Amino acid sequence: MSKKINLKDLFGGLQNQMTAQLNTNRDFINHPSLKGDSLENTWIEWLRKYLPNRYCVDKAVIIDSTGQVSDQIDLVIYDQQYTPFVLKQNGVCFIPAEGVYAVFEVKPDLQGTVQTNDGSISYIEYAGRKIESVRKLKRTSAKIIDVGKEKSGRPLTTILGGILTSTNSFKKQVTIKSHLSSLSRSRTIDLGCSVTFGSFTVHYTREENKTEKDLTKRINDYYADRKFSNVDFKPADVSMVSFFFQLMQRLQKIGTVAAIDFEEYLGAIKDENN
Repeated sequence: MSKKINLKDLFGGLQNQMTAQLNTNRDFINHPSLKGDSLENTWIEWLRKYLPNRYCVDKAVIIDSTGQVSDQIDLVIYDQQYTPFVLKQNGVCFIPAEGVYAVFEVKPDLQGTVQTNDGSISYIEYAGRKIESVRKLKRTSAKIIDVGKEKSGRPLTTILGGILTSTNSFKKQVTIKSHLSSLSRSRTIDLGCSVTFGSFTVHYTREENKTEKDLTKRINDYYADRKFSNVDFKPADVSMVSFFFQLMQRLQKIGTVAAIDFEEYLGAIKDENN
């Protein structure tokens, strides 16, 4: 008779390892900047270890063919098969917008505020703004050769956005739901994880208009029109595992990003030299 393994216990062991590492960073690193870097690196290394090899994970700035750039993003999941150039300069990683699958803001806690030019905003609102800085960039889609035949560039894929934290100081789920539902358009968040609290997935009502031929308009309309529906929360004892499976499920639905149109980038270089 074959033996069975308790999957919950197996994945629980992985979660305990990650929790211990995050707690060590929180308790023994006092400098705010170093603590932030340490938390980001812990999440990056964890996802690098368990995501399939087709996905790359880094801290980065996202660029497009017009020279526009995003804010610095704490954690980016991206593809290198169809966007093979990823530039590193002075310790900063620059990734073409076409290669991005997902972007995450990393904070110590779900509750907290950041001071901006507009005043004090919540960590969740801040995460939404960082996500928006990536989604608003221009993305190209080149024709590809498949089984010896030329095919049109595929539609632009959605870019997942989320927030990752060690803890959560909000006392009620409804408060988190309120913050998430207040985000709109390209600032909307898809999923997140607070290790000692749980994970969550956000659902929206809007589907893409697959009859729209303008690929940029199609993806922009999707984010402009989608409306908040509900949030699915998972408990603390499976926070890491449930987040990972939710992330993988979303990545599977995306499939593969569109192939980058190098002519667009070559054109930008020529324009700058003229």
